[in-house]
Amino acid sequence: MESRKETKVNIVNLFLNAAVAFPNNQAIIEGNTSIDYKILADQVKKTAAYFYTKGIREGDRVLVFVPMSVDLYRIVLALFHIGAAAVFLDEWVSKERLLLCCKIANCKGFVGTPKARLLSVFAKDLRRIPIKLNWRTMAKSGIEPTLVDPDTTALITFTTGSTGIPKAADRSHTFLGAQFDILKNKINAKSTDVDMPILPIVLFVNLGVGATSVIAKFNSRKPDKFKPQLVVEQIKKYRVTRLTASPFVVKSLGEHLLDSANSVPTLKNIFTGGAPVFPSEAAIYTDAFPDAAVVIIYGSTEAEPISAISASELVERKDELKLGLPVGKVHPLTKIKVIGITEENIGNLDESGLLKLELGESKIGEVIVSGDHVLKKYYDNPEAFAANKIVVGNTVWHRTGDSGKMIDGQLYLTGRCKQLIKTDGEYISPFIVENRVQEIEGIGLGTILEYNGGLVLVLESNKEKEWLKKEVRELKYDTFITMDVIPRDPRHFSKIDYPRLIDLVQKLIG
Repeated sequence: MESRKETKVNIVNLFLNAAVAFPNNQAIIEGNTSIDYKILADQVKKTAAYFYTKGIREGDRVLVFVPMSVDLYRIVLALFHIGAAAVFLDEWVSKERLLLCCKIANCKGFVGTPKARLLSVFAKDLRRIPIKLNWRTMAKSGIEPTLVDPDTTALITFTTGSTGIPKAADRSHTFLGAQFDILKNKINAKSTDVDMPILPIVLFVNLGVGATSVIAKFNSRKPDKFKPQLVVEQIKKYRVTRLTASPFVVKSLGEHLLDSANSVPTLKNIFTGGAPVFPSEAAIYTDAFPDAAVVIIYGSTEAEPISAISASELVERKDELKLGLPVGKVHPLTKIKVIGITEENIGNLDESGLLKLELGESKIGEVIVSGDHVLKKYYDNPEAFAANKIVVGNTVWHRTGDSGKMIDGQLYLTGRCKQLIKTDGEYISPFIVENRVQEIEGIGLGTILEYNGGLVLVLESNKEKEWLKKEVRELKYDTFITMDVIPRDPRHFSKIDYPRLIDLVQKLIG
């Protein structure tokens, strides 16, 4: 019995320990207000006590629909505190997606802004959640954290796919601990950092080391309305030393700095990921942020990070793009293999079975990864597990769905497996085409699709078609289309939203 107690954990202790070590450090700066670690820790304990009095217990799932703010992290940490699971939804999700995720998670509690609470009155799936929690209420005194089994779910997040049933990534206390360790080391997080983490998960890392996080003036629901000058002003005002953001945000800031002949010399480190970054974009980073080391991280919801490359190295290796997009060396704690591409489930294998699937050097195949920080399970979704995981003994390998190849220890990506176009026994990579057209002045974005047995080249441009055709004359295609705007993914606003694009192409071509 004693040994079992010793194995119990709670991820919230990373934050609580940081609050003891650095009580006067500013934890989060939001607008013109800030909160230090001592006060935030006290509020987390009091919020946990309030949740407990309302009936939330260890193992319960609570849907959290609150924008990135002090309140969001106070609420999520309080749920960790009592051993409950926070079901986290990005604020950019639509009402329909919110309700679908609500149905999947089968929550006992719901906490949201007044606007979200109003929605719960009219939406039956939210109305069925038995416990409604006030997002601002706290008890008069706090409670101590509940220690739980290591595999207890702490956080459930949803994949960003816009079609089909979203996959609920089930992150245990042990998984979050492993992810914290690897991200902490990767970004070299320390108590003296002043970070602007536009990617919400990174702020948790900061809270575990005593660093200060500045919440950017950026509405993730309206990325097209992003005003980079406001963020630059924040970086200067608070002397931000590190930025962690999507490529869209980094590029927008970089272009603004170059256009305005401005600079942010306090910024020493930039980490970006979540969408492909090509050499032309990396060159903007290096020109706009000469005082910062810019690192591009390749990873996914289920595995972060997988590999990394500096922006300066990517620029230097632009001539290698015919091989694929260089994404650097694989992280030492990540195991990686490239296997033959198949849409079939693979399931359970032994070591020899996995070896048979593995491809040799320079062969394009699907990238699979394993490691302590690689997601082991989805919540209540055996179909997703079967489609995305390969079990070999006690090791769970994650199928990324990305195609790529290994050459001399370096990973090159060639796009999503589903987007590869097979002709004459070889693959055409839209990924490489996308980089080629992005290099052309006057083209914002572009790709090639297989549609009705032919190749469709789609370009985002307002240039004359005849001029564009001359610029892309070496590319192979059957049909040519231009658009004012190619749809992007709603989360990072950086990647092409292929399902929406295909719908548009279908309407245009018929």
